[in-house]
Amino acid sequence: MGSIAVCPGSFDPVTKGHLDIIKRGANVFDTVYVVVLNNSSKNPLFTVEERVELLQKVTSSLPNIVVESHSGLLMEYAKQKKASTILRGLRAVSDFEYEMQITSVNRVIEKDIETLFMMTNNQYSFLSSSIVKEVAKYGGDVSELVPPLVKEALAQKFQQHT
Repeated sequence: MGSIAVCPGSFDPVTKGHLDIIKRGANVFDTVYVVVLNNSSKNPLFTVEERVELLQKVTSSLPNIVVESHSGLLMEYAKQKKASTILRGLRAVSDFEYEMQITSVNRVIEKDIETLFMMTNNQYSFLSSSIVKEVAKYGGDVSELVPPLVKEALAQKFQQHT
């Protein structure tokens, strides 16, 4: 059996920082399931289906990436996929504190699945989906922050909301 990882997130929208982690994960694991989770504490701009579609399109050149969505517990999903690892990106110390809490709870739920933290490239250490949405909302240029397809999707969303 090959190595399988799950890379979870809300991906609202997917950024170049997310893609950095996904692509690097694809070089480490035989299969990476990129799973769009619906975070109930966030008010998403894109539907889960739209986020899955965007991720599928921007990762289509990576044959070992599978994009799906899941509405339950992450560890249940990882177990279903026979994953040995949860792959998470870290940008800064503030991410680490949050991720440590989540990882601790996940280990209680499923002790046999490890979490691997991958540091994002420095050029993306400031980048978040929230920042991207804020810049795009006010007509700022997000072309350095997201793939062209996502930039177009953001422009369409904010045209709809004006």
